[in-house]
Amino acid sequence: MSLVDKDDQQPSVPSVNDSFLAPSEMTVNSSNSPNDPYLALRSRDFRLLIIGTFLSSIGERMLEVALGWELYERTHSALVLGGVGLVLIIPVILLSLPAGHIIDRFNRKYIMLFSQCFLVLGSLGLTLLSLYNGSLALIYVCLLMIGSATAFGSPASSALTALTVPRDAFENSATWNSSSWQLASVLGPGLGGLMIALFKTGTAVYALNTLMAVIFFILVFSVKTSGHARPAIDVALSTEETSSWHDLFEGLRFLSKTQVLFAAITLDLFAVLLGGATTLLPVFASDILHVGPTGLGWLRAAPSVGAILVALIVAHRPPFKRAGRTLLVAVVGFGLATIVFGLSKNFWLSLLMLFLLGGLDNISVVIRAALVLTRTPEHMRGRVSAVNALFVGTSNELGGFESGLTAQLFGPVVSVVGGGIGTVLVVICIALFWPEMRRLGTLRDAETKALE
Repeated sequence: MSLVDKDDQQPSVPSVNDSFLAPSEMTVNSSNSPNDPYLALRSRDFRLLIIGTFLSSIGERMLEVALGWELYERTHSALVLGGVGLVLIIPVILLSLPAGHIIDRFNRKYIMLFSQCFLVLGSLGLTLLSLYNGSLALIYVCLLMIGSATAFGSPASSALTALTVPRDAFENSATWNSSSWQLASVLGPGLGGLMIALFKTGTAVYALNTLMAVIFFILVFSVKTSGHARPAIDVALSTEETSSWHDLFEGLRFLSKTQVLFAAITLDLFAVLLGGATTLLPVFASDILHVGPTGLGWLRAAPSVGAILVALIVAHRPPFKRAGRTLLVAVVGFGLATIVFGLSKNFWLSLLMLFLLGGLDNISVVIRAALVLTRTPEHMRGRVSAVNALFVGTSNELGGFESGLTAQLFGPVVSVVGGGIGTVLVVICIALFWPEMRRLGTLRDAETKALE
């Protein structure tokens, strides 16, 4: 199977004005109101993608629970559990930039299909290894395959989304994508834990995750968009450039020149890196709030529940008129909620702070995701999405390590409160050094700049 779609090999010559527009961006459904909360969902292709992403995310969350439980049952080693996160993040760090380069050169739909094949093989391997009590080394090999598939699949999915909805729906699509991920984060761990309790092993969980990956493959295959929107003239003129190392790092260079987008990603990077309250939830549930495993379950669910409710509110309201200020205020609120949680010794207050923390973080996610789509030219979306995925992935893993290290040295309360204070200080610095962020209006204001 060629990575280049047959329909893309001999396309008609585009006009100058359409040079960087995806097909979905050139046609806006005028029958829908700009405030239509279901605008993105009216696209068949987007519905296929979001259903597949939702099922895949449930499988991933189930996999995390089953893998942690089964490996600890077999080895009783915290180091082995730490190795899981390391093996999953290494491919993302090493492959994200090459993945973005490839995504911008070839058919994004086919890249997603190939990445899903690797996910299916990795999940199937874990199923067989669990069934026959396979070696730890082979388990890590399967996780390495899954991590490599994620390095390509995540940015390809983000870039392909832009081809399935009209430009009017970019912000709305980011909201629904975030909602589906948060809902999966609530349902996945519970379903995974239930299956482990019923079958006393993680084999059934791995098998179900494999099935969900297969379903996602079928759904992506059913997407009708070509998945490759770069015009023939642009491809022909840039063949030599896209083969160079210079083009491989073009996503980073583009971000350094696009101040608002760079500021938004930097803000999210440090907020996740410093605001690591969720990493230390077992410590707070056991030693500070004294609520046991049941309370821990509620504490873990609270951020996702808050994120889902806020996402539904955002979807049903008009687009942000002052997106920059909204983002800054949301991250400040995230930091303050983190501080209160760190100081709280009351379960219900802590639960409320985690609920607010999740909701405010979701506002940041939606605005950043919409900025990646609106501020990035079509021919750059793969590389910019890959850099964004690299920053998000590494900040999550490093943030968890930072929280654990500072908690070990100074205690969990100091770790969480200090992280919240650091988040607020980062917002102040970004607001001062990048005034473009304060002045950012609607996310649609970025459309003409993205095409320059």
